[in-house]
Amino acid sequence: MPPKDYCPLCPTKSDRMVTEIPASNYDIVVFENKFPTFSKNPDKLDFNDEVNSENILSYSKMRSKGICEVVCYTADHDLYLEDLPLEKINNLVNVWRDRYLVLGKKEFIKYVFIFENKGKEIGVTLSHPHGQIYAFPYIPPIALEELRSSQKFYRKNKKCLHCEIIKKELKDKERIIIENKDFIAFIPFYARWPYEVHIYCLRHLGSLCELDDREVTSLSKIIKELVNRYNKLFKFRMPYVMIIHQKPTDNKNYDYYHFHFEFYPPYRTKNKLKYLAGCELGAGTFINDTLPEEKAAELRSIILEK
Repeated sequence: MPPKDYCPLCPTKSDRMVTEIPASNYDIVVFENKFPTFSKNPDKLDFNDEVNSENILSYSKMRSKGICEVVCYTADHDLYLEDLPLEKINNLVNVWRDRYLVLGKKEFIKYVFIFENKGKEIGVTLSHPHGQIYAFPYIPPIALEELRSSQKFYRKNKKCLHCEIIKKELKDKERIIIENKDFIAFIPFYARWPYEVHIYCLRHLGSLCELDDREVTSLSKIIKELVNRYNKLFKFRMPYVMIIHQKPTDNKNYDYYHFHFEFYPPYRTKNKLKYLAGCELGAGTFINDTLPEEKAAELRSIILEK
């Protein structure tokens, strides 16, 4: 945790307190993470121990080559994503699109993962409104499994799995929280967290880059409304993990895939967190002691001031 009177993500206001951003003000800023998981020039690996080993089993290795970036949403330390005006969120979506394109064009990048960790309950040490981008040299396991399931469904049914989920949600209605002309936000039937919400574009698109201007605004509206509903639910700013699943950037065909957002808030009730324990961590089975229909109704019932 930084000192109380210092934020490394705020603009630099004086020579005595220089931050990560050498400007007196900014709109949205993207810069490479000072403590990255990946590196453009990682240490070389020694493969000789595997070659000389007499073991039948060998473990695969690869250099941790990739890019980690920080995205600062606003220069105002006290604002959050949901507080920003619609035009500013539109700009943020366009920044996400830009970074997906630029990073994805690099030959060694196979997957661009955009996410936000919000709140001390998630482990966040910097409260300034920001997100992150990890540009992977491979497709990470959860995204890969989702891609494989989508491809398997498409091969069997000649239809997009995610489009069929949208169709099902629109028909059932009871798990939907927000919908507009272009997007739908709902608690999925298969939710792992009590208030987990997924946001889907109604049009079959593989990434943010395929959105038109109207859809960008529709997306901004639905994100802003969802997070404000979270905040009003328990009368405090809800912590969450927000992730964006998009098609990989390895130049292969992913016409069967459908991009979407997923939000994971950790609270079960106003005073109780959902902890991952033996069954979740050891068996890979999430225990959700509530119904998605009930939690969707809770979020739906919240009236926001216009």
